[in-house]
Parts: sequence; C-alpha cells; structure tokens
Amino acid sequence: MIPTVALIGRPNVGKSTLFNKIAGKKISIIEDTPGITRDRIYEQVTYEKYKFNLIDTGGIDVSKEIFNNEIKVQAEIAIEEADVIVFVTDGKEGLTHNDLVVRDLLRKTKKRVIVAINKVDVKEAKDNIYDFYELGFDTYVPISAIHNTGYHDLLETICMDFNTHEEEIVDDRLKFCMIGRPNVGKSSLMNALLNEERVVVSNIAGTTRDSIDSVVKYNKEEYVVIDTAGMRKKGKIFESVEKYSLVRSMRAIDRSDICLVVINAEEGIKEHDKHIAGYAIEKGKGLIFVVNKWDTVKDTTINDFKKLMRAEFQFAPYAPIVFLSALTKKRISTLMPEVVKVGENIKKEIKTNLLNNVISDAYQLNIPPSYKGKRLKIYFVNQTGIKPPKFTFRVNDKGLVHFSYERYLENKIRESFDLEGTPITLQFKNRRDDD
Repeated sequence: MIPTVALIGRPNVGKSTLFNKIAGKKISIIEDTPGITRDRIYEQVTYEKYKFNLIDTGGIDVSKEIFNNEIKVQAEIAIEEADVIVFVTDGKEGLTHNDLVVRDLLRKTKKRVIVAINKVDVKEAKDNIYDFYELGFDTYVPISAIHNTGYHDLLETICMDFNTHEEEIVDDRLKFCMIGRPNVGKSSLMNALLNEERVVVSNIAGTTRDSIDSVVKYNKEEYVVIDTAGMRKKGKIFESVEKYSLVRSMRAIDRSDICLVVINAEEGIKEHDKHIAGYAIEKGKGLIFVVNKWDTVKDTTINDFKKLMRAEFQFAPYAPIVFLSALTKKRISTLMPEVVKVGENIKKEIKTNLLNNVISDAYQLNIPPSYKGKRLKIYFVNQTGIKPPKFTFRVNDKGLVHFSYERYLENKIRESFDLEGTPITLQFKNRRDDD
C-alpha cells in the first residue's frame, strides 16, 4: 500500500506552499476539467524511488467552530489517515501556544512525527530554531518552503522508512468502490448489494487499515467491492467535515477500476458531488452515477432527473446513471449489469484498421481550419493503453490540435464504439519525432 503523509500545523505557517512544493507543481484551485472547482487537499507524490500520498490539512476547515476545534479536526484526520505526520511550524514567529496545542494532540499517536521548522531563511528564525526542541519530538528539519532550503532533507526524512519496491499480489478481479458525500447512503447501498439473493459474499482483509473489501459473485464472476464508508464509528466532529470523506474516497479511487458516485436524490445534486466525480475522472477510472433514495422522490420523473444530471455533470456525459433505493432495494438489480458493462469498456481494445477508418471519415467530414498557413494532418492512430482506453495520433504538428477538435474526435470515437462509462485519453505526437 502506498504510504500517506499529512501536513499539519496552525494557520499561516506555510503548509499549502510546502504542499505545492512537494507535489511538484503549483496546484490551482480551478482545474482544467470543465465544471469542476475544488480545493486540492490530496496528491500522489513521486520522489526518486518512492511514492506516497500527501494530505494538506490546510485545505480542511470547520466553519462556525473555534480555532482549537479546527486544529483538533485536522490533527485527528492526520493521526487517523497518515503513516507519517509533518508538523509544520513558523520559525520566524517562534514557538506559540497553538503549536503546543497541536503538540499535545500529536503526542497520542504512535505515528512518526517530523517537525518542519519553516521560514528559516529569515534572520529571526535562526534564533528561534532551538526553542522548537521543547516540543519533545525526535526529528526536526529546518526548511524554507519558498526558497527550497532543507527541502530535500525533509523528503529524505519523510521517505526513510518507506519501501521502494513493494511486491503486490496481482488480482485480476474487477474492483469498484462507492464514493460520495457523507450520508448519501453508501453503507446502505453496500449492504443492499451484498444482501442480494443471487450474490455470494465473503470478507477478505482490505489493504487499507480501516476497511473490509468484499468479494461479490455475480453471474459466476467475482468482483471486489471496496468500502469507503469506514468500518469504525467516527465522532461527530468528523461528520461535519465533508473533505474528510474526500481523503478516504481518494484512497478507494486509487485502488478501484470503477467508481460509483452515489447521489442523494432527496437532497439533489450538490457542488461537492461534482468535486468527487472529478477526482475519479482525473484518475482515469470508470464512472457510474448512482442516484440513491429514489423512493423518496415523488414529483420528478427519471427522465427529468436524468436531464438535470446531464446538465450538472457536463464533464462526464459518457457515464451511465442508475436510479435505485438501497433501503427498499427497489431497482437494485439494475446496478451490477452496469458495473459489468463498464468493466468491459475500460479495458476494451479497438482494432487499428477500424479506428483509422473512423478517424479518416471524421477528418474528411470536418477538415480542421488552417492556422498561419498550416493545417492539422492526421497520418495514423492506434490504441496504446487500457484502463482507460488511450489513443495515440501521429500528426504533422500537435500544436495545431485545438481542444474543440480534440473533443470532436473523441465524440466520433464514442459514436463508433461502445465506451460508455469510461473516460478516454487522446494523445497527439508529431510523426517526425518517431524518425
């Protein structure tokens, strides 16, 4: 399992700057995917031979709560989810009472804690460094997130106990998870699915520390269902933090082939539903929308709600929508056939000659406009990957590919081949680069 590292500390100590630096890019709040705006609090990081998940607790806040409760939530999330905790402090300001509050919360964990003393490029910080030893932890790394001082020392310290090559048992069974906001009915849906008469269930130990993966047998095939609801009871403080569910969902997304985004029909579509679906798309996972609690809706038809879904989730028009009630089990039988179908589509392989015929016809039907005397030419296309399907185009100049024309080509591929439920990736390469 990929280890998880959490950044924690009081506000304005530089957690987000450090997060962006470790992630290797400045992460914008607004992503490229249409219709998705999100606060980024989770990123998978590669450093030399190591990989780890990074959580920025600075992106987690609790409205209408006093400061210490906010810090408590962040600390508990870090303690719960992380293998290593980076306690970020402000060297310029020196040790504060709120640092001691964080210290007291972190003392109860058996996880490894690294104190990162930030802003050491400032003169005052050099005088304050030794005060932080009062915190009583074993490891201290002076850094400047802005000026890169101590950055590699910190990463080396973070990764010192991580394995570079973990042997994983290859499991070819299709894996799917249920993700969504708190209280949309993920647990109920899981139970309803597992209690179906024609489904045989056995529990196996999951690779996450707090979930049980269930093996579902459907039509003589085995599928692994990854539970993201969490098996342990959480305190009320967790229930008030939607983004906490996102941390857990991200882990499940990483391990899954297909994500079932559960929507509460009673509450309607929320902005956070879009954020969660966006993460699944970004990771290249198959996608199914599950509108749960459909039995509670009296004044809207399936067709009307489906139109609303398509309008709100314009960035995923290819995802099937299933309407059901986990509580009454009404229409629950419509779910597994969609899982099976999307499972086939995410690993679908299309013959090269068929693909080229479709793209050739599409090109002739809609020849790209010329730009500065040059026009895009497509010489050859072939499929170069699955999960999700990836198509590589050999062209005269990839700089001539306008995003609207790329979308046109994607639509033509989807019109010709059944790729329902799966994102697809289009890559453009200059033909001369192959010479």
